Amino acid sequence: MSDLAKSFIEESRAFLAEYFPKIERCVEGLTEEDVWWRPSEASNSIGNILLHLDGSTRWWLVSVITGPPSSRVRQQEFDERERIPRAELLDRLRGTLAEADAVLAGLDPETLLERRRTPRGEYTVMWAVYHAVEHFSMHTGQVLLVAKMRTP
Repeated sequence: MSDLAKSFIEESRAFLAEYFPKIERCVEGLTEEDVWWRPSEASNSIGNILLHLDGSTRWWLVSVITGPPSSRVRQQEFDERERIPRAELLDRLRGTLAEADAVLAGLDPETLLERRRTPRGEYTVMWAVYHAVEHFSMHTGQVLLVAKMRTP
């Protein structure tokens, strides 16, 4: 089990490391206006998605795993309308990913089946890692799509 658990952690780290450069390339090719453009009022801008990825990744991979979970107001990530500069958004997310990677790098594979209690329920460490990776993947795709919509 230990080799499998170690592989799961390493592959999770690799996926997260692969996603961020894709986001970064897209965002660097956009204007500040493009980063905060939304297809409709019911949709999210890239800026909101980046804030959400920062909050969610920090929540699942730093707070939940190392405990206790921090207070996070998820809805604020989507409600933000102030145009935070894209460089700042990328720096925040880059910093959170570095923290998350450090947590994963130091994670004892034997803890993957340990349970963590959060205000949203109880989850295994493995569930938290798996969810964070698939969640990051999904939102990376959204960023790519919106960036394609905004560039010729």
